[in-house]
Amino acid sequence: MPVALPGSIAITVGGDELRLLPDRAVHWVRTSTLLIADPHFGKAATFRAAGIYVPSGTTGAALDRLDAMLESTGAQRIVFLGDFLHAREGRHPSTLAAIDAWRSRHGSVDMLLVRGNHDRRAGDPPASLRIACVDGPHAEPPFALAHHPVQVDGAYVLAGHVHPAARLHGAAREHARLPCFQFGADCALLPAFGEFTGLADVEVSAGDRVWVTTGTEVIALAGDDPSRSTSG
Repeated sequence: MPVALPGSIAITVGGDELRLLPDRAVHWVRTSTLLIADPHFGKAATFRAAGIYVPSGTTGAALDRLDAMLESTGAQRIVFLGDFLHAREGRHPSTLAAIDAWRSRHGSVDMLLVRGNHDRRAGDPPASLRIACVDGPHAEPPFALAHHPVQVDGAYVLAGHVHPAARLHGAAREHARLPCFQFGADCALLPAFGEFTGLADVEVSAGDRVWVTTGTEVIALAGDDPSRSTSG
């Protein structure tokens, strides 16, 4: 039976088990769903189209990470929480061909995009990718799935958009800035899945739970017991 990736942490939200994965994603166990925020496919190609040199290969690396998570978790569905494609300029033939080949390898996996602000500029993914598209917030009790963090009565919101990060400080004045998962009273922010997306420091309110990810391990940063339940 497939198991979650090593280094993950299981939490309970709204009575459901969510597993926070080191590769900046969430496995919603009951529905066999991977939740992926802000992949921004084609962002590097967008920069190169503007004459700004950035390394290539980011799309292939991201798709390899998705392959690994699908295999490890056995997930049967992926929900992208917005910003699937970065921009119209990022719809480069090589980028779309790589995503199309990846989609063909996972023909039995259902996929849904909850549109984000970049999707409205870049357009929906090509029909050949068979990714259903909806505007958010999208109700899937006990959750509402969204790109922007919003408040939804009667639901706990799982969102992206912010690209949250937290800073770690050591005794010798060393520090690190790492992507994080932030779970508040009624809304959670997922880290950006894309490699080339930037980070935004988050403000932590009393009662928030925060976990940073090193890429190989999810580590509790704020909040008491990382396994305690959030009611939503």
